[in-house]
Amino acid sequence: MAIARLARQEKRSYGFCAKLTAVVILGLCFIVVWSIFASPSTSVTIQRESFDNIGEPVTGNRKVSNPGTQIDNRKKVDEGKSSRDTKERVKSDLDGKDMKKVDRSDSKSPSNHASEKNHGAAKEKNEKHKENKSEVAKKENHGSEESEEEDAQKGNEEEEQEVKDGQEAESKVDEAETEGDLGESDQEPEERNEPKDKGKKVKRKGPLFDPNAHYSWKPCRARSKYNYIPCIDFEAGGVKQQGYRHRERSCPRVPPMCLVPLPPNGYGPPVHWRDSNSKILYKNVAHPKLAAFIKRHTWLVEDGEFLTFPQNDSELNGGVIHYLESIEEMVPDIEWGKNIHLVLEIGCTYSSLGAVLLEKDVITLSLGLKDDLVDLAQVALERGFPTVVSPLGNRRLPFPSGVFDAIHCGGCSRSWHSNDGKLLLEMNRILRPGGYFILSTKHDSVEEEEAMSSLTASICWNILAHKTDEVSEMGVKIYQKPESNDIFELRRRKNPPLCKENENPDAAWYVPMKTCLHTIPTSIEQRGAEWPEEWPKRLEAFPEWLSNDKEKLIADTNHWKAIVEKSYLTGIGVDWSNVRNVMDMKAIYGGFAAALSQQNVSVWVMNVIPVHAPDTLPIIFERGLVGIYHDWCESFGTYPRSYDLLHADHLFSRLKNRCKEPVSIVVEMDRIARPGGWAIIREKLAILNPLEGILKSLQWEIRMSYSHGEEGIVCAQKTMWRP
Repeated sequence: MAIARLARQEKRSYGFCAKLTAVVILGLCFIVVWSIFASPSTSVTIQRESFDNIGEPVTGNRKVSNPGTQIDNRKKVDEGKSSRDTKERVKSDLDGKDMKKVDRSDSKSPSNHASEKNHGAAKEKNEKHKENKSEVAKKENHGSEESEEEDAQKGNEEEEQEVKDGQEAESKVDEAETEGDLGESDQEPEERNEPKDKGKKVKRKGPLFDPNAHYSWKPCRARSKYNYIPCIDFEAGGVKQQGYRHRERSCPRVPPMCLVPLPPNGYGPPVHWRDSNSKILYKNVAHPKLAAFIKRHTWLVEDGEFLTFPQNDSELNGGVIHYLESIEEMVPDIEWGKNIHLVLEIGCTYSSLGAVLLEKDVITLSLGLKDDLVDLAQVALERGFPTVVSPLGNRRLPFPSGVFDAIHCGGCSRSWHSNDGKLLLEMNRILRPGGYFILSTKHDSVEEEEAMSSLTASICWNILAHKTDEVSEMGVKIYQKPESNDIFELRRRKNPPLCKENENPDAAWYVPMKTCLHTIPTSIEQRGAEWPEEWPKRLEAFPEWLSNDKEKLIADTNHWKAIVEKSYLTGIGVDWSNVRNVMDMKAIYGGFAAALSQQNVSVWVMNVIPVHAPDTLPIIFERGLVGIYHDWCESFGTYPRSYDLLHADHLFSRLKNRCKEPVSIVVEMDRIARPGGWAIIREKLAILNPLEGILKSLQWEIRMSYSHGEEGIVCAQKTMWRP
């Protein structure tokens, strides 16, 4: 009986375990079934017409069974992958580098399906306000947006693809000559990092310019009126201020969308070069302070409708020619036009200095200072000399380090030693190793002279000459920057200290001036270790530090040389006899400027390197050309009506996700172009077509337009129209 009782108990235990197991299995099945049929993530059903565009977001013509759940669905997208992909795409656009079209065959995984469906459902709700449009219009707009996004994604690898040799580049141009001369030719190196102090990046999904937008233009109401420079002239909310000019850039929060009016007495066609060297139309630059300045100086003479500049006449007794010759006598190594080719002039007091140096094959870039009592930068630009307006305050000048052969400050009254010598240290940064700093003054106080001597000694500048010229009655001091770092170790006091190794000497856009010394390059593989070739050999000379970019430079040079010769000079309708001041808004290697310099045209080119683009400005200076850093989301540092021709090669397609108001770039082009001036724009058709409409709304005349495939070119001319 005991055995039978034990068997019955064991049988009961086995039955209980079987029942428990069955309950667990049923429970698990119930959970699985519930998760499949009751999960909110499957409550949205999206129907696609085809799977050819599986990588594209779903648009308004797709059906959504329950739009109310789209917010929850967006939260359940794989955050790691989707956010990472989005950030990479946005960063690519912001850096100005586009990516090639993604292969759709790799995007058919379930996770990609869910991500695209959820994004499409969210987009459906945002597009409901377009229901009043026809279905055809919806499809057209959708098509333009998709093509614009694809264009913005595929240019990066195109831009990074190298031109293998100069012959290939020339063949591209020859082919473009018969087909419209349209393809983007610049081969950019790696992108540089964005400035950290700039605002949040803009993510724009639609086209850069709205093709359906209509514009109504109004004149600007700024206190500067017809001389308005938005980021230089401080406009404090309409409050009247006597000293509204300041010493730093300060741009309006909203980019100006108004047109700068013409001078009150009208604007006449500028005097052609070279006649403009000796006379300009007075009404084009008329200003009350300029009128008072003319009365006190004999080297500016009002003669009827013209403002004339008597030859070799200036504030200097004996003239500019004698002044420059005396400098060469003091330091024979200063051979104007041979050893010295690029000069930065601080201030525009001696407007004739650049004219005389130009005859000696010296390019003088004048730095107009708006805080001066009389700013002659506009006069210099009207005469046809390279000039830019940039306050000299607490921020670095928009130039790379070690690029100017000489810096000249004539009649200089600046306190270079104040604020721990910050201004002079900035001159030291942009001056080439072994370069010259020429300082001339009429009256030096003992205190100023002692302070300057102490400061120059602390940064190891060698004073080569200090002499008062008997004819000009001008005291001239000539300093030379050291060519090696050994002398820094001999200083008793290490003040100012050497900069840290991780501090980039070329960082200049909105970067505060430093009170330290950057070390001097010593290896031949480093830029600045050797003095460049004489002009014009340096235009196509490639020193050791450019060996990695040599093939790209040769290809770029040949490419633009062929385009200029076979297209720009003859085929687009530009009257080059009226062109003197030229700006390349996205210069890369300066190939466009180099090609023009070798032609029978009297132009100079301001090569602009956008701050988000690769930093190729040192290469441009090494070639003997001038340039500047700039962010085209802001106003450029120059007076209205400064340039005869603007050249923009695929500039706008690199700015899609940078600027809050891309149209403001076109408004800025209208501001800085002279009436009668030209614009040559090469772009993708998705951008060029609405851009042409914007130019027409500004009453620009389209002189030539051509397209081939997805690329196009427009040549437009500004008129005298103002609203």
